[in-house]
Amino acid sequence: MQYRHSFHAGNFADVHKHVALLALIGALRKKAKGFLFLDTHAGEGLYDLNSVDARRSAESEAGVTRLLAAAKSAGTLAGPIQEYLDVLTTLRERLGGGASMYPGSPLLAANSLREVDQCVFVETLSQQARALQRVFDTPALQLRAAARVVAGDGYQQLKALMPPVQRRGLVLIDPPYENTDEEKQIANAFGEALTRFETGVYALWYPIKKQHDTDLWLARITRGIEQPVVAIEMCVTEPDSAVALNGSGMLVINPPWQFEADAARWQPQLHDLLGGKSGTRVQWLVNEAGR
Repeated sequence: MQYRHSFHAGNFADVHKHVALLALIGALRKKAKGFLFLDTHAGEGLYDLNSVDARRSAESEAGVTRLLAAAKSAGTLAGPIQEYLDVLTTLRERLGGGASMYPGSPLLAANSLREVDQCVFVETLSQQARALQRVFDTPALQLRAAARVVAGDGYQQLKALMPPVQRRGLVLIDPPYENTDEEKQIANAFGEALTRFETGVYALWYPIKKQHDTDLWLARITRGIEQPVVAIEMCVTEPDSAVALNGSGMLVINPPWQFEADAARWQPQLHDLLGGKSGTRVQWLVNEAGR
């Protein structure tokens, strides 16, 4: 799968991923003790939906743009969805870019962290890492947590930073799925990270094309993991084609308390707001007993 952040910014999968991310951060914030947030594939952090790439794909029209329009008449929104929209509005106002600006995972996460928390964002492409650093250098963002940008390999940084000094952590792995050995890299990263920090929360975003293929992939990725693992998925079209992106998934190791129950409530609402024609799923891949 070829992936360019600017091409897909604000599409339905981005929205699903970002709502799930804010739900995870919100769950970890319930405890006073700080934690480390690590984003292994951070990207540029901020995207213009009026850019040439974004206009060419127009994917945001079926994603964040559609959600904003539908939310106006939707009544009460599930907590994570409302928080996502609130954060989006806040960041757009602070950056002064208007409705064309779309914050990626780094900005959404950093805005939601506290002074007691730490965050590290890794980007392999030096040009994008510099762009992300410029974004974080913007005083108008008013971030409470200090953000550190690292130009390098996210999997190597994951290995180097585990365990965090706080002994609490959330890791987001959102790879482009361009490398033929990405599956092996992810599996190795999970194995090494869990050896060093077995109680950490690890979230992996993944695309859904054909559901059967995705299920086989999930089984391989989680082979040997003994910690609890849950997968939450939202498909806006039937997952029966290997050509199109039909759905978005988030695999979470050591999910926070009731994360899966909350997802079972907000995913269907998000699916409907986005005009989905397939459905959602919450599936335990490894339960508390390691079975």
